[in-house]
Amino acid sequence: FSKERICRVGHSQDKATPKGTREGIPDMNKLSTYILKHSHLYLISVICLIIQVGLDMLSPQITRRLIDDVLGNHNWTLLPRLLTGIATIGVGRCIFGYIKEYNYDRTGSKIANCIRRDLFRHVQNLSVGFFDKTNTGELMSRVKDDVDRIWDVLSYVSMLILEVIIHTGMILFCIFRLSPKLAVIPLIALPIVAVIAIFMERKLDKVYEEISEENATLNTVAQENLAGVRTVKSFAREKFEISKFLSHNKRYYELNMQQSKVFIRYQPIVQLITKLLPVITLILGGFEVVRGEMTLGTLTAFVEYCMNIVWPIEMLGWLSNSMAAGIASNKRIKKVYQEVPVITDPETPETLDKVNGRITFDHVSLTLNDKKILQDISFEVEAGKTLGIMGCTGSGKTTILNLLQRFYDPTEGSVSLDGTDLKKLTLKQVRSSTAPVMQDVFLFSDTIDSNVRFGLQSQLSTEEVQTALAQAQAAEFVDKLSNQENTLIGERGIGLSGGQKQRISIARALSKKTPILVLDDSTSALDTETELEIQKTLNDLQGITKLIIAHRISAVRKADEIIVLEDGKIAERGTHETLLTQKGLYYATYLSQYGAII
Repeated sequence: FSKERICRVGHSQDKATPKGTREGIPDMNKLSTYILKHSHLYLISVICLIIQVGLDMLSPQITRRLIDDVLGNHNWTLLPRLLTGIATIGVGRCIFGYIKEYNYDRTGSKIANCIRRDLFRHVQNLSVGFFDKTNTGELMSRVKDDVDRIWDVLSYVSMLILEVIIHTGMILFCIFRLSPKLAVIPLIALPIVAVIAIFMERKLDKVYEEISEENATLNTVAQENLAGVRTVKSFAREKFEISKFLSHNKRYYELNMQQSKVFIRYQPIVQLITKLLPVITLILGGFEVVRGEMTLGTLTAFVEYCMNIVWPIEMLGWLSNSMAAGIASNKRIKKVYQEVPVITDPETPETLDKVNGRITFDHVSLTLNDKKILQDISFEVEAGKTLGIMGCTGSGKTTILNLLQRFYDPTEGSVSLDGTDLKKLTLKQVRSSTAPVMQDVFLFSDTIDSNVRFGLQSQLSTEEVQTALAQAQAAEFVDKLSNQENTLIGERGIGLSGGQKQRISIARALSKKTPILVLDDSTSALDTETELEIQKTLNDLQGITKLIIAHRISAVRKADEIIVLEDGKIAERGTHETLLTQKGLYYATYLSQYGAII
């Protein structure tokens, strides 16, 4: 194994405990789960490894016979057989070495694929509260960088560790058979190197933990900056963002230098021992040959064995380095697995044969992180009716929608769908019954067609996608694009205006054709004319329950009931006309937008 290759290798709601085999996934906290699953491939690799190392052990024996029998005793009849043996060993090493490495690489790749798949699936199944406290860069580091390090350990590193053990054990057996006296020399060297390697691994373990954490922070800073590059440029904050990135980059550099200092502090000692080992063996063995206690061929074979034991000793430092990184990465992945979903399916769920869309909030209160978000919220929206929700920023409007989709469970009270508490229904039925248009529009880096299809994918025809775009008043600008609805849009809809993104988001919700439609300030970026056209479309939708959150009176004035929130409580409720007569918060908002009663 080349040194270059080794370098590459080196480098507060009550929580519900999820079921043991959630969605058919076993407990993946332990690597042994994956290793045992692929143990047959590892077994093949180990057998090939033993054969390959065994062939390595035969090579010095042939050298001994060549020197002592052929050259020393002039037994030339042995030469063809010995040369054939050398050729056979070379071919055998190539064949079994290839099978060994291929299977190790294949197994490591399969396990890494499974770990990444199951970790991503686990993260996807976690509740929204987990993402409220965990940044994207950290999760990216867990799913990508940490899994890659474990991949290294389960392929190259584990293979080399096993090879070092088998190789060293066989060499010790062979050198003891050749000369028990000289075998004492490598026996003294090996424990010294092992102690140094263990000590170095402990030093590196702590450094690797800090490197990984700083790597996650660095990823977060870079990801946020690049995602918000237009905001950065708009405020001319490039220098500030560069300095922030450089400070974390410098810290990342310093931690890597700490790792290097630990490594270079101890690795030269290992190299010195490995260089002295064959030299001392050759000198002391030479005296044995002079005294006639050992043949020249035996000494040559012994020195060859000592040279072969050098690379496993040198490898200990590199292996400790990589093993420390893999162990640290596994610890961090385990921390992610320790997170469990707060919101889960009931053990014996009820199923609604048909969702009509009747929504009931019964004395609902919600407290998150010791902060009261909603207090005693009660309302009922009959199927096919429309509820308007208004209130100033931070009054709890969006939280109502989060409760409706069961991103959170209420601290007090209950939320029901068609008379059934959401906690008794499956998350799939709850969320598939609602089509949201969120205030923070998120579009994927894909075609407009794929973004509109997101709720139903292949179930939608091209005509239905075009109809949804037309209903959302998006067809006007989509038809002017080079590839129309097949036009690829950038990350988060870069290249589209705010109003265009909102219209595509509305089309996505309309195409889902659910009994409940939720619009969270979904027309704030639209001009008045386009907003009126979309409102006409919404008014024409029959049999669909609509919840409309808005700051504009025009968006909710035709709702069957309007509630006005203040500090997480319902301050006013009624129709547009009755709220105007009350001359309260709604009336004040109306005057601020229209100036007078129209």
